[in-house]
Amino acid sequence: MSFQKAFLVIGTFTLMLGASVAMASEGGAPDAYASIGAALAIGLAAFGGALGQGKTAAAALDGIARNPAAQGKIFVPMIIGLALIESLVLYAFVIAFVKIKT
Repeated sequence: MSFQKAFLVIGTFTLMLGASVAMASEGGAPDAYASIGAALAIGLAAFGGALGQGKTAAAALDGIARNPAAQGKIFVPMIIGLALIESLVLYAFVIAFVKIKT
């Protein structure tokens, strides 16, 4: 079994077990589950944002390296794209922070 398949199977079982335990409580999810959920949300958002920003920067630098004259046409859209990617990470942070406080 490859690493990706093993990771998928372990992740699926972990999520299924965690959901059943969280839904079994009558008073809603305890604070510990809210904290774990917020930590996972922030971690996954930061991980995804980092991957997106890395791919964006790599593609822009590759384009500039292939055609240095297009640097002006590539740089500004790259910065806008990086700002939008970072805003999604900040939205996830704000939502996770608000969910912990409620």
